[in-house]
Amino acid sequence: MMKTVSGHSIAGMKGNKTGMRERYKILYKGGQGELTEKKSRFIATVRPVETEEEAAAFIAEMKKKYWDARHNCSAYVIGRRGQLQKCSDDGEPAQTAGRPMLDVLLGAGVVNICVVVTRYFGGTLLGTGGLVRAYSGAVQEGLKNSVILEKIPGSRITVGTDYSGVGKLQYLAARQEAPILDTEYTDQVAMTVLVPEEKKNSFLSQLTEKTGGRAQIFLDEPVYYGQAEGQFLVFEEKSSETA
Repeated sequence: MMKTVSGHSIAGMKGNKTGMRERYKILYKGGQGELTEKKSRFIATVRPVETEEEAAAFIAEMKKKYWDARHNCSAYVIGRRGQLQKCSDDGEPAQTAGRPMLDVLLGAGVVNICVVVTRYFGGTLLGTGGLVRAYSGAVQEGLKNSVILEKIPGSRITVGTDYSGVGKLQYLAARQEAPILDTEYTDQVAMTVLVPEEKKNSFLSQLTEKTGGRAQIFLDEPVYYGQAEGQFLVFEEKSSETA
């Protein structure tokens, strides 16, 4: 939930965590893609996962759904830095399915993602190179129909100012690429912005300068945020993300 303040009662500074956090991309919404190669159908289903258990359950679900398919190959990358990676050829020749699929995910730089490519055999052998291209291509098609979000480390900062300072604050937010989440108008203005972590000190310094030190500031706990499907999303920081 976004923090706003009313009237003149704006809190002082709240302690924040130290250490620069990293941006990283996650799968926000899964999708499906398909291609056909020499009458073999390759159906890629992509889904967000945060644990190995979730990935295993998703793979089992796809194998049950496509029980009559020749193969259900899989790959996943989990963890902010992609610490957990696994893939399966599910009966295809070694290194022709799971590994190429995993390479596509790693190349896209997306984590917390699992993909299953289902193959319905068309009667013609594709050879090693053909299988690699088909499985890789299917994953790429699946990613095209998914929503990938970059999680940006930052802080929610609520600033209280008089009406003469609104324009300055809006200008500063735009210059610092800090999205404005909320604005509350009473006898003064309380504006909540999302400031990228690497620009926080600059933002606060310029804010003090441009308002002559009159702005009242509430600095919330660190968050991650991103933009997907036309809206800004705020993610509370999890303990696992600070490790």
